Amino acid sequence: MKAVHFGAGNIGRGFVGLLLHEGGYEVVFSDVSAELVDAINAASSYTVHEVGDGGVDVEVTGFRALNSAEDPQAVVDEIATADVVTTAVGPNILRFVAPLVNAGLALRDPALAPLQVMACENAIRATDQLRAHMQEHAASAWDALAASAVFANTAVDRIVPGQPAGTGVDVVVEPFYEWAIERVPFEGSLPNVPGAHFVDDLAPFIERKLFTVNTGHAATAYYGARAGVEKISDALAVPEIAAAVSATLAETSAVLIAKHAFAPDELARYRETILARFRNPGLPDTVWRVGRQPLRKLSRHERFIGPAAEAAERGLPTDALVATVGAALAFAAPEDPEAVELQRLLRETDATALTAEITGLEPEHPLFEAVRTAVAARQAELA
Repeated sequence: MKAVHFGAGNIGRGFVGLLLHEGGYEVVFSDVSAELVDAINAASSYTVHEVGDGGVDVEVTGFRALNSAEDPQAVVDEIATADVVTTAVGPNILRFVAPLVNAGLALRDPALAPLQVMACENAIRATDQLRAHMQEHAASAWDALAASAVFANTAVDRIVPGQPAGTGVDVVVEPFYEWAIERVPFEGSLPNVPGAHFVDDLAPFIERKLFTVNTGHAATAYYGARAGVEKISDALAVPEIAAAVSATLAETSAVLIAKHAFAPDELARYRETILARFRNPGLPDTVWRVGRQPLRKLSRHERFIGPAAEAAERGLPTDALVATVGAALAFAAPEDPEAVELQRLLRETDATALTAEITGLEPEHPLFEAVRTAVAARQAELA
C-alpha cells in the first residue's frame, strides 16, 4: 500500500505520516522545500518523540520525499498508483495541490480501487475545499476524474510545536492525538489508519475541535503575547490568562451544546483535557508560533468569529469571545507578515470598514457592533 502526503513538515511527519506508516503504507512525502526533501531522503528513519505523561518514542521507516516544485510529474506519477492521498499544507495551499491530484487521477488505471483523498487541515470540511479546487481546475473533465476517487472530510488534532534546533527530521509532539474520518464516502472500504475513528456525522467532531482546541490555543497565545509571556505553558500559569481562556471556551461550549446536543459535563471534561494539554511543560511551544496569521484566525468562519457569530445569533453570551478578539487585535509580531498587516490596517482604516473587512460580518449582524468596539479600542491604543 502507498500513501502520498502533501506537506512534509512537522505535522506531516509527526502525525499524519506517522499513522499512515503504522497502517502499513509506504509514505511518499511531497513538499516544495528542497532542503527538507533532501533531509528526508538522506534519512533511513526518523523518530517521533512524544513528550509528557505517557509519551514514547516511535521510529518511522518506509518513506521517501519528492519536490513538487522541481519535479511535479514525479508526484503525479506516484498519485496515479497510490491508495491514499492526504494533505497537511494549510487550507490556503489546497488550490495548488488540486492540479497535481487531478493529473494523477487522469493517469490512473481504471482497474485500481478509487483513490482515497483526505485533507487533514485545521479547517471545516477541508476535503470538500480540495475537491472544489479540483473540480474548478478540471472543468469539463471533472466527472471522469471524480469517478476514480473518494473524498472524505476529517478532523485532526495533535499539538506539534516548533521544533528545537538540531533535531534533523525527528519530530517532538504531545502524546494525545485524534483523527476522526467520515465513514460514509468509503462504502465499507476504509483506509487502514490505526487510532483513527470513523464516524457517520463528522460536523460535531470538527466544530468541537476547532471551537475548543484551536480557539483555546490561539486565545492562550494572544493573551500570553499581550502579557509578555513567551511559552504557551507559562501563559496558562498566569491566573488571569487561564481565567480568560476558560471563559472563552465556556462560550464556545455553549454553542456546541445548543447546536450538536453535546452533554455539558462531557464538554467540561473535554475542555479540561485540552487545557491540560496546553499546560504540558515538555512542549517547547511559543505564543508567537501559535498566534501567527491573526488575519486568518479572525476571519468569518474561523475559531473566534465563527462561534461568536453563532452565539450572538442564538442569543448566547459573547463577552469573553469578543475580549479574546481584542487580544488578537493586539498581536504585534514583526516576523509574522499577517500580524504586521493587521497593525497597519488598524492604523489606517476606519473601524467600521475594518471590522467588515477582517471578520466578514455584515454591519447588521448581532455580533458586529461588539467587535467594532473592540477594533476601535485597539485603534485608540495605537493612536
